[in-house]
Amino acid sequence: MTIEEIKTVCFVGSGTMGCYNSVIAALAGYEVIVIDLSDEKLASVSTRQKELSQPLVDSGLITADEVDRAIAQITLTSDLEQGLTNADLVSESVFEQLELKRQVHRNLESLCPKHTLITTNSSSLLVSEIESALDDGSRFAALHFYLGCPLVDIVGGPRTRPQALDVLERYVVSLHCTPLRLQKEYPGYVFNALLTGLFISAQLLVIEGIASTEDVDRAWMVHSKGALGPFALMDYIGINVFYETWTDKKDNPHDQYLASKLTPLFQPYIDKGTTGMSAGEGYYQYPNARCFEADFLNRKTPIESLYKFMMVAVIQRSLLVKLAGVASQEDIDQTWKIGASLESGPFEVFNQWGETAFLSEFERLQSMTQILPEEEHEAVKSLFNQCRGNPVPFNH
Repeated sequence: MTIEEIKTVCFVGSGTMGCYNSVIAALAGYEVIVIDLSDEKLASVSTRQKELSQPLVDSGLITADEVDRAIAQITLTSDLEQGLTNADLVSESVFEQLELKRQVHRNLESLCPKHTLITTNSSSLLVSEIESALDDGSRFAALHFYLGCPLVDIVGGPRTRPQALDVLERYVVSLHCTPLRLQKEYPGYVFNALLTGLFISAQLLVIEGIASTEDVDRAWMVHSKGALGPFALMDYIGINVFYETWTDKKDNPHDQYLASKLTPLFQPYIDKGTTGMSAGEGYYQYPNARCFEADFLNRKTPIESLYKFMMVAVIQRSLLVKLAGVASQEDIDQTWKIGASLESGPFEVFNQWGETAFLSEFERLQSMTQILPEEEHEAVKSLFNQCRGNPVPFNH
């Protein structure tokens, strides 16, 4: 069922997320328009939409005929002004470059009807960084979707009307997705913030020569019971997305340090254009990637210490999100379980391990990689000191 306030949804940018999100909206019964200034990109939209919808068909959630009917009803246009004429909701998903997004949103504000809710699907930029480019921030928010996952982040900016967030939350529910309304903005929202810990720790294991990409993926898949390892997940998302995130201007010295460590790992793939699953090759070759082969998990003994190294990084990030007042412990655990399709959330894993085991791995990870800036490392240690003596430190 669609909601009363929204009839027409416009997606600005016909990349992966614009294509995927437009199909989800069309399947829910909304009138959908995809806008891209490139006619060449628009020509491939329908094919990309069908490809991106295939996992939903394979899982039995929808039929191929339903996808075909939804795609046939979607309007494609390179005329921004005309495409926005009747927009009730706009979702922007252009490249993850701050100045580009700010310029796009200035244009959207000038062209959209006054009632239109304007949202960004940005995965790495803060709401306030984009929102400040608008004259009227009351109708602007982040509405952040994940590819192939029902979780949707909703984050208001400093001027966003609470009523606008209420509408967005009901819109997400109408898509048969799960809304997570954050209490405040935070880099990477909740799930991406946790995934960042997983990805950085996995990359550092390879960069430091501790393990191969396959060893890392195998350890994660066996010990977390996840369907994909972090490097296969990076292929699925696109190596270019990580490259763009880390090569964008970084003002924070610790981010600059991490960027200097991580970008050399991405650079060869960017240079060759082998940026992941959509390119046919990334860390693995597709469609017959080695990590999908029946005996992948049995080729070598999965190393539990590699899994713990990565899971500690996820728990670290969870603690920082909790400390920042972004989401409750229960929401953080639920977000991880939904987003990563895992049985246990990070706080639940911590409680299974116990404080002593976690702290040992926590200090080892920090000493080997400096994965956190010192002030955040100390903040996590301080939280432990505050909770010391409680047999389940983070349940209260």
